[in-house]
Parts: sequence; structure tokens; C-alpha cells
Amino acid sequence: MSAPSTPAPSTPAPSTPFLSAAPSTLPSPEQRPIEADPSTSPQPLTHPDLSGRVALVTGATRGAGRAIARELAASGAVVYCTGRSTANSPSDYGRPETVEDTARLIQDAGGTAHPVIVDHLVIEQVRALVRRIDVEQGRLDILINDIGGEAYVEFGKTLWDHDLTAGKKLFDTGFTTHLNTSHAALPLLIRRPGGLVVEVTDGTRSYNASHFRESVFHDLTKTAVDRLAFAQGHELAPHGGTAVSVSPGWLRSEMMLDGFGVTEQTWRTAAEANRGKTEVVPPYEFVISETPAMLSRGIAALAADPGRARWNTSSMSSFELAQHYDLTDVDGSRPDAWSFITTLETADAATLEAAEYR
Repeated sequence: MSAPSTPAPSTPAPSTPFLSAAPSTLPSPEQRPIEADPSTSPQPLTHPDLSGRVALVTGATRGAGRAIARELAASGAVVYCTGRSTANSPSDYGRPETVEDTARLIQDAGGTAHPVIVDHLVIEQVRALVRRIDVEQGRLDILINDIGGEAYVEFGKTLWDHDLTAGKKLFDTGFTTHLNTSHAALPLLIRRPGGLVVEVTDGTRSYNASHFRESVFHDLTKTAVDRLAFAQGHELAPHGGTAVSVSPGWLRSEMMLDGFGVTEQTWRTAAEANRGKTEVVPPYEFVISETPAMLSRGIAALAADPGRARWNTSSMSSFELAQHYDLTDVDGSRPDAWSFITTLETADAATLEAAEYR
């Protein structure tokens, strides 16, 4: 996740509901025990077998990145987790999570994780990371590019009113980091056939093609990440590799819960109480939210699928992966967030039951 350089609005704009980072101007939560974080603590399930695989998960400090790293490790992969937030150098936008926390969660569960402090905008740091993976493991099978940048979005501002420095930082954090990492890591990944690259973005290809994502910089960043997956897929195919872009629905991450002032126990009641209301938090649409576990389970299943090449160059949602691999979120539901939000554009919320989309 990225750190904010300019204030964000107090609630995500209605037309951009699926940010993986919550508003940055709200009070920072106190440090809580990491083992008590329900949004990244999947219920027991049968994990796919990724024994012998080596994975690199960028942006693994919190949210989707942390959940993906944990799920891949629970499936048997050796996971290198990268981030910038550490115990000695905490997040500069007020978050308590650290990349060491992520590795400790994995190790406490019996998995193998290596936390590495990397700024993926500094190409020499990225190259040093890849060299280390090569020396220690001699292979890289799975690359998860999950660095966001949403904290730099200035919603409700036109291109000419948006702070240019913040806009460029959003693009660099949310896209250039992906480009740098793939440039450095793909030579190692293609050393063996079967490599997988997952570009985590915000919005499916079809949704983003027909919806303006509220800010020019945000729109360009998230569509560019999807296009990067498409392009990489074409270049990886001759080497037996696969690249896809994957989007969660409305991600009920630690940051989103804190931003809306709710918990994993109260979010649903709070969202349902705001049905038919506007300019409220959490908005009613939050009833369709999902924990990072559903995305992480789908990605692990994809990585273990010997036929994953059929997805090459595709854009998928967490719902589509869960549907294909018969997976659910931690509560046993399977939220179809993109369909729900799209339907809400033309339907009265009073007539639309979220339960029909979960």
C-alpha cells in the first residue's frame, strides 16, 4: 500500500467504491494484536498444494498482499514478502502493520516466509531482491504485484486541479513499481516453464472500460496495471508462463474497516442501516464487501492449477476465481461485488437484496 502525501476525502467517492486503501485523514488506530485481525485470518480450509514453489509478493504489509502471502505460504510455497513499513520505520500514513508482522503470521502458522524491506521504485533494491531469491532458491515460480497507491488519489478533482506531484506519485506507486518488479524478476521466473504473474488492480477490464474511475491519475494507473498483465502474458507464453490481472471486489481490509469506523463484527449492520442514504459512511454498497481471503484463496488455486495457462492475458475478479474454483469468503458466502454495484447504477437500492449477490 502507498502512503498519502495529500489529504483524501472522508469517504470514497460513490463511483469508485473498490479502493483497497481506506481514507487517509481519519485517526490512526492503535496497534492491535496481529493475530486478532479477522480480515486476514481465513477460516480453515483445504489448501492447494504449492510445495516446492517460490513466490514473491510485493506490498505484503497489509490488506490483500498480506492475505495472498499467507495463503500461498499455507499452501506450501516459500514466500518472499516485501514492504516498506517495519517496526523501526513505520508507515508514514499512520498504519500499524509491518512486513515483519506478515512474515511472523506465516511462520507462526508453520509456513516459510522471508520479509524484505524494498522500495520498488528504486530499481537497484528490486534487482538486489531478485538476486537474493536466485542465490537462496534458484527459482521464482509466482510473482504477485500488489502495490497500490490509492492513498494519493484526490477524488472530486479534475486533472488540472489535481496536485501533479501527488498524481504522479500515485501512478508511479501503483504502476511503475509493478513494471520495475517484473522487469527485474521475469528473467528468473522464465527459467522454468509454468511461471505465473498476477497483477492485482482495482476493477475488472470490462468494468474499467465503461466506467471513469473518478480521477484521471487513478483511472490511468489501474487500467495500466491490467494492460501490463495483458502484455506480459503475450511475452511469457513462449516460455510457458502466464500473466493475469485480478481485482478484488469491495475489499474489507484493515484500512477500509478503520476508515469507515467499523469492525469485522459491526460492518454489515452499519452498512445495512444506511440503505437509501447518501453521503454516509459506510455506504450501503459496503454490504457486498469481502475480506482479502477470497482473493487470496482464488490466487492460490490459480497458482496450483496445471491448466492456468488458459487464463493467460485475462482479467478476472475475485468472484470469478472463487466461482471457478468453488471457493468462498471466510463467512461461506461468495460476494459478486461488481455485478451488485453495476446493478445499483440503474436499480433502486430498496429493491435490491445484497443476499442475492453473495
